[in-house]
This record gives sequence, structure tokens and C-alpha cells, in this order.
Amino acid sequence: MLGVVAFSFTVPLTRVAVGGLSPLFIGSARAVVAAALAVAALALTRQRLPRGSQWIRLAVVGAGVVLGFPLLTSFALETAPAGHSAVVIALLPAATAVMAVVRCRERPPAPFWAAAAVGALAAVAFASVEGGGLGRLHWSDALLFGAVVAAAIGYAEGGLLARELGAWQTVSWALVVCAPLTLGLAAVSAAAQPPAAAPVEWAAFAYLAVVSAYLGFFAWYRGLAIGPIAQVGQVQLVQPVLSIVWAALVLREPLTWATVLGGLAVVACAGGAVRARRGAPAAAARPRPRYRRAPL
Repeated sequence: MLGVVAFSFTVPLTRVAVGGLSPLFIGSARAVVAAALAVAALALTRQRLPRGSQWIRLAVVGAGVVLGFPLLTSFALETAPAGHSAVVIALLPAATAVMAVVRCRERPPAPFWAAAAVGALAAVAFASVEGGGLGRLHWSDALLFGAVVAAAIGYAEGGLLARELGAWQTVSWALVVCAPLTLGLAAVSAAAQPPAAAPVEWAAFAYLAVVSAYLGFFAWYRGLAIGPIAQVGQVQLVQPVLSIVWAALVLREPLTWATVLGGLAVVACAGGAVRARRGAPAAAARPRPRYRRAPL
């Protein structure tokens, strides 16, 4: 829950930051700042290097949560309202559960897949209606759906990897792995469009870099590592609700009935998917009883 509260400010504050900073700069430079913090933390605590395939898995985590989600949401929030974006991103808990099922090779019941599919359709329908009618999805909606997929992959793989490396170590190494690319993107962005933002926009960027890109994952990956990932992801259903509240309070966005009903529909479907996953039979994972032999 602590991680969810930290992440719930990401969408509204990204909306603030894009008022004075380019989306490419926000998505890449926040990772550069977080990577600098990660290098300091890893060096001070003398963490041992990951081994073998863990580097590849860290690259997958980085592609999802260090590059994919921040960049896609930054570009989407140039035009999409924060409240609207929060409702579309409400698909993330169900998407994370799906990725956890695929990654762990489990067999959830049919209601799980039905609820996940209905949730996806509900999010698409909401985004279409908000965009001016069915079949008129905006480019920002496609970016948001891509961000959901990227984050779900990063969450599922990161939750598994956190059981081996540790929670904060996983996000730290993922930031280090992506640092050459994010540093290059930040430099290119700054050269093409030198940052010129107001203090409030820099403050929003600072939160995105320190909390959203780094400290929030300390709690989030720790919770996923305790797991099961699909069950823990249910807590994330609170995130879109909080994001909509922050958007109304911070950005003065109108809280329309369409946003409220769309959010409730997507959250309900995502909740149904995760609860169906939680109720899946776990006979394969259940340990066999042990019996003592009677003395002869």
C-alpha cells in the first residue's frame, strides 16, 4: 500500500511536469537521477553483482518500468487529462496478474481470463467514449495501453527477481543497466529542447525522479516478492482512485460522472480478475503430507 500511495502521484505530477519539460526529457532524465541514487546506494552497501541470466532479467525489468512506462505516459500526458489516464491505467493490476500467470506457468480458472478480458474491453470503451465516440481512440490512449503492458511485464519479472536479489537491489540494478541509454536520451532531449520550467514543474520532476522512479519501488517490489504477485497486485486497485483524487485537487480537473463510472467499471473488472486468480486451485503447489513409520 505504501508503494501504491507513492505511485498514485505519478500521473498528476507528470501532467504538471510536461507543462515546462519535454516528455522525452522527463521519461529519461528521471531515470538518470534515480540511477545516480542507485549507484550510490549499491556502492555504499557493497552489493554483489548479479549473475548470469539475472542481467537479462534486469534488462527486462528496466525496459518495462525504467523506460517503457515513464516514456509512454509522459508522451500520453501531453494531451490526455490525468483523470482520464488514471482510469485507463487502472487495467494495470489485472495486466500484472496476467503476466504473473504467464511467467510462473500457473493455470488460473476460466473466470480469471473472462474478468481480465471484460476489464480490457471496459477500458477501451471508456477511452473511446471520452475521446469522442466508439472507434475514435486517441493516440494518447494507445500510449497508455502500451504503458500498462510495459509496467505489467516489469512488475511481474521484478517481483520474481526481488526474491533473489532483494527489493531495492532489483530496481537499483535495473536503473544501472538502463543508465547508458537513459543518459543518452536525456542528453539528446536537452540539446534539442533545453529545459526551461517553472519551480513547480521542477518540483514535480524531482518527485518523479526520486520517488516514482526509485524509492516507491522499495516498498512495491518488497510486497511483490512476498507475494503471490497476482494477489498483492490487488492492492494496486486503489491507485487509479487516488490518482483521480490528486488530479482533482492539484490540477483542478473536473471530476465528471464519466470518469467516475469508467474508473469504477475498470477497477471492478480488474478486481474480479485478481480475485478469480486468488481463488485458483493450487493443488500442484501444495506439499504432500508426510507420515511417520510406525516402529517395528
